[in-house]
Parts: sequence; structure tokens; C-alpha cells
Amino acid sequence: MMLSGVPQCRHTRSRAVGSQCEQGLMLVDHFLSRHGLRENPFEAEEARDDPVLERLLDSGSAHPDFAKILGRIDRPTTSVVFGEKGSGKTAIRLLVARRVAAHNRENPARKTLLVAYDDLNPVIDRITKPVDAEGRDSDGPRIDALRLEDHQDAILSLALTRLIDLILARPDRGSSGPPSRDAAATLLPRARKLPREARARLAVMAAIYDQGGGGPLRARWMQLRSGLRLRRTLSAGAVRHVATAFLVLGLVCLGAGRLAETMSSLLYLSGGMAVALGMAIFTGWIWRHIAVWRIARRVAQQARATGRGASDLQWMLLRLKYSDLADQAWPSGGPEGRTRRYQLTLQLLEILGMLDFTGLMVLVDRVDEPTQVSGSDQNMRSLVWPMLDNKFLKQEGVGIKLLLPIELRHHLLRESPQFFQEARLDKQNLVDRLAWSGPTLYDLCSARLAACQRTSDSEEHATDKPGDLMALFGQDVTRDMIVDALDAMQQPRDAFKFLYGLIQEHCRVVPDDQPIARIPRLTVEAVRRNQAQRVSDFQRGLGPG
Repeated sequence: MMLSGVPQCRHTRSRAVGSQCEQGLMLVDHFLSRHGLRENPFEAEEARDDPVLERLLDSGSAHPDFAKILGRIDRPTTSVVFGEKGSGKTAIRLLVARRVAAHNRENPARKTLLVAYDDLNPVIDRITKPVDAEGRDSDGPRIDALRLEDHQDAILSLALTRLIDLILARPDRGSSGPPSRDAAATLLPRARKLPREARARLAVMAAIYDQGGGGPLRARWMQLRSGLRLRRTLSAGAVRHVATAFLVLGLVCLGAGRLAETMSSLLYLSGGMAVALGMAIFTGWIWRHIAVWRIARRVAQQARATGRGASDLQWMLLRLKYSDLADQAWPSGGPEGRTRRYQLTLQLLEILGMLDFTGLMVLVDRVDEPTQVSGSDQNMRSLVWPMLDNKFLKQEGVGIKLLLPIELRHHLLRESPQFFQEARLDKQNLVDRLAWSGPTLYDLCSARLAACQRTSDSEEHATDKPGDLMALFGQDVTRDMIVDALDAMQQPRDAFKFLYGLIQEHCRVVPDDQPIARIPRLTVEAVRRNQAQRVSDFQRGLGPG
């Protein structure tokens, strides 16, 4: 079949090697060059690997509901967003991170700590790996074993790891960008000036939650303790040596008293006192180890999401004064479990406030990607539903941004009135569906064209400025036609696939030596039909998308 007014080639071209047929097909690079583009604006399908999106993050291009989702950065609030695959949830997460980083640079005294809770595999693997009586992993891990307390622990772990990275001036692994040199130079001295109680709480929470960044955990914690100036007068080893020295001295005195003919009473008395003192010190040393071990074992059992072993936790806690361990909100199970986590969150917010942070923002994304979820609606529900709790979502100073797949919205609509009363989603800045209109997609695609414009309009073959999407199309194509086609695509990812398909099809049927620089109407109509069918098949579960 030949398109009207478009020459056809009799031979096919292999895309793998880019070979041309006898007459030669119009190369995509030539088409882009004729429109002044240095790359294809619609090639990427994943936001995390999209260089064009990276350049657009500072341009202001965003979904119309973005301002509602973001809220005030200096006073983080919760948002719950439902969106289909390709609707831009990951792009929103990246844009939120960019806005928070810019806010922190411009407002060093009112920063917000941003953590990305988007890799849930480690948390799920630590919790849903039951063992049998012999300690071996058993079959059938249960993702419905996750509790709200586990999510609270995971978020505290991410926040503490990020904060300690900043205090120790370590390379950033968070979403808000690397710390500036000024921040690295001032945050540790600021932390040293905190009250002793706050420094002790920070050290204890770091012992429980800090993940260490892949390096030696104990060495990192010791560096933090030293930086916070929390060294003990005598270490646990020194106390043991002192107790041993008193015992040896007492035994020597008692032995000498039996041999001495004079002053035997004084030697017996001195020896007895030394032995008693040594035994008292040694008993206190043993009692302290037992008490700290009980705390460490209980915390390790209850804070499952951290993966912290009881031996590591005991080792760190023993290097603090026993008075520093008093009145701590240790993670626990049972009815008090959530209350303890709320107390720990408040303690963290108090410490952040002393370090010029006004709040904590948590980005929850990619809940359909963990290995044990595997895109299952029921597994996603088991993972997310514990977090749909009004008290958790409305914590003062904490903003939870839940970017959820549209499949969970269908489950939500089937919930009971009691569930909605407990979740109070009407107070959570709910975006019921991340919908895109044709005009909005048109503007977004035009912005991507502009982002791919060559730096110099004088480059070879550059004929059009790509600020408007219509620069790609012939005179027989109207703006309304493109807007309607984009509206049928519904999502940014499908809109990009449509435009990518247009460019590919146009270059496939146009000879390179007789180029037509603009895409004709007939090509638009043919590709639109194919792409609309693809979108329909995907929505009905009949195609890969």
C-alpha cells in the first residue's frame, strides 16, 4: 500500500544495522536534523532513564495537579495519587525531589529532609521470609505479614541514614541531591551543640536504624559517636580490666595476710575490700551486659524492617553511658508498637528542627515492582493498605507522598465505610486519577521538542525551530487533529510512543534522497489507528503495552 504523495521503497531496511535499500530510506537522524533536533524527544519510555525529562525538571512543565501533590515544602503534607502505568508518577517523584533540593538551597534555615521509599524489596525480604523449626527458609513467604510498624521502621531507617550521611558529609544516596560543602561543614558542628539528651537520642536511633551505606556499620557508628562527643569515661573493656585488677589485688592481699606475722588484720581487711569491690564492679559489668542484651534482642525482633542484628546493636549501645539509654522509646510490639514509633518520629523531628529542618517528606513509589509483589493487585494491596491510616498520614511535620497504581483505586472503591472513616482520604490531598488531556499532552510534547533543540540554529540541515509540535507536520495536518490523537493516548508514555511511531513510520516510507521534511496526514491517521488499538488492547489485558 502506498501513501498518497509519499514515495515508497521496494525493499526493507534492517533496523539493527541501519542499512538502506537501493533508493534509500529517510534516516531518522536526518529527519531530526532537518527540524533542528539533536536527539529524538520521544524515544525514552522510562522516566528514570530519560535524559530529556532530566532537562525539563527545572522548566516548570508538570501535571496540572502537581501543585496540589507537592503542597508547601517547608510544611510537608500528605498526598495520595492514583495513576495508570505511564501516567507520570515517577516523573512526579523526580520533580518533587528537584523542587525540594532547590528549596533547601534557597532556604538553608528552613530545609526539608527528603527520603525516597521506592525500593521496597529489602524491607519485604527481611519481613516475609519465615523460617522453620530448624532455621531454614520455608516456602510461601507472606507479604500480608507487613504491619504499619514495619513501614514506620523502614521510613525511620531511611531518614536516619540520610541524616547521618549529612552529618558525616558522606556521598548522598537520597533523592534531594548531594549536600553542599557549606552544609557538610556546618551540620556536624551544629549537631555537636545539641543538648546531651538530643545527641544521645540521635546516637541510639542511629544504632537501631542507620543502614551504614554499605560500609562497616560499627565503624560508621563510632565515627558518629565521636563526632557527637558521647564517649564514655571508661569503656566496657576498661571496666572489666579494673574489676579484674581489684580481684587480683584483693587475692594478693589475702594471701599476704596469711603469710605475714604482723599487720595480717590490715591485709585481710584490705584484701577483703578489694575482692568485694572487684566483685561488685564485675557483677555490675555482667548485669549491664545482660540488660543491654535484652534490649537489643527485643528491638531486633520488633524492628524487623531494619535487619539489625542483636549483637551489633548490643555492641553499639554498650559504648554509651547507661544513663543515655534511660527513657528511650525502644521499638516494641503489641498495642504499644505504633505509639513507640510515633514517639521516635517526634524525637527525630525535634532533632531535625534543631538542625534547621522544618519537616520530613517521604516519597512512596514503585509499589508494583518488588519481586514478591510481581504486579499482583492483592499483593500491592497487602503492601500499601497498612499505610492508609489517618494518624500515620496526618503526622505533624511529616508528608507522605503515596504514588500508587490505578489498580489499587479499584480495590479502594470496594472498601467498607469503616475503612474510609479510619483512612480519611478526603483529608489527604487525594488525586483520584492522574488524568491527562489532549491539550496538556500537546504542551508537554512541545516542551520536549524545545528541550531537544540544537544549541545553534546554524547547524547543518537545521530548518525548523522545534518550539511547537506542529513544526513536525505537513500543512494538511491540523492542530486539533494532533490534540485529539494525543487525547486518545491518555498517558504521557503512550503519547510519546505515538509520536515516536509517527517519526519511525514517516522515515520508513520516505526515501532519503527525496525527503519530505514534514509528516503527512495519511501517516498520522494510520499510526493513530495502530496506537489506539495498542492502548485499547493493553487496557483490556490483551497486549504488553
